[in-house]
Amino acid sequence: MTAPSTYGLSTQARNLQWLLTDLVEEVPGIVSVAVVSSDGLLLLSSDPETQNQAGGRTDGAPATAKGPRGASADLATIVSGLGSLTTGAADLMDGGAVKQTMVAMENGSVFVMAISDGSLLGVHATPDCDMSVVAYHMALFVGRAGHVLTPEVRSELRQSLESESTT
Repeated sequence: MTAPSTYGLSTQARNLQWLLTDLVEEVPGIVSVAVVSSDGLLLLSSDPETQNQAGGRTDGAPATAKGPRGASADLATIVSGLGSLTTGAADLMDGGAVKQTMVAMENGSVFVMAISDGSLLGVHATPDCDMSVVAYHMALFVGRAGHVLTPEVRSELRQSLESESTT
């Protein structure tokens, strides 16, 4: 997990990290996850290259699946872009708020789900994942995280990621 260490973080920020870790560990087929703020900044992420070393997969399976290049930053960019694109499309079509976006590709899938404050949850999954299970667990995450992801917690998570990247 590339989320920052929990030392010095508020209970809410630690709970969000725990929810993200639980999502990655418990849902088969998930390669990587990113939580992105409404302004496109990465708040939390998992990292497919380090899942085994840093508290990821506990089933002993190697983390052989490769995420997008520069997994955390690239997934955050993809999630932000898809969120913006689908919101624009919904506006043009008078479709209301976008709840979920799914892109199925030959070698995987990307899911994007809105969190109540405008933040987005993005998941990169394997091609053989059970899409309904992934979507269900994403909805659980959003339901649990939505009220906790306050402006203060978003700021705290951003600062923590920035300090981690400079060390």
